[in-house]
Amino acid sequence: MELIVYSALWCPNCREAKRFLDKYNIAYKEIDVATTPGAAEELIRQVGKRAIPQFVIDGEWVQPYRPGKGFLYEEMKTRLGIQIPSVISEHPNPLNPLRSSVLGCVPPSRSLPSVP
Repeated sequence: MELIVYSALWCPNCREAKRFLDKYNIAYKEIDVATTPGAAEELIRQVGKRAIPQFVIDGEWVQPYRPGKGFLYEEMKTRLGIQIPSVISEHPNPLNPLRSSVLGCVPPSRSLPSVP
């Protein structure tokens, strides 16, 4: 997958978009519309406005942010094929899910016998 991010240093929504990509180790090429000659014009030509951030995913222009809604986390996870593993902390022994501790095996309705 090829991903290009049109952004600007001064744009807080662009920083959030790049943090999201970095968090999930998604490689991207960044084009700063403020410093790259012709980038702002290309943005207007493609989407009709100077709205950033913009993602170009394999040639398709996608705005990952909506005014009033913010960054579209779930939609972008789906678009980029990000799969979140199940939370292991739900297991009785999250440090070693294959080996339950004694306390982790006790049903919540029962208590352990007290030690004299």
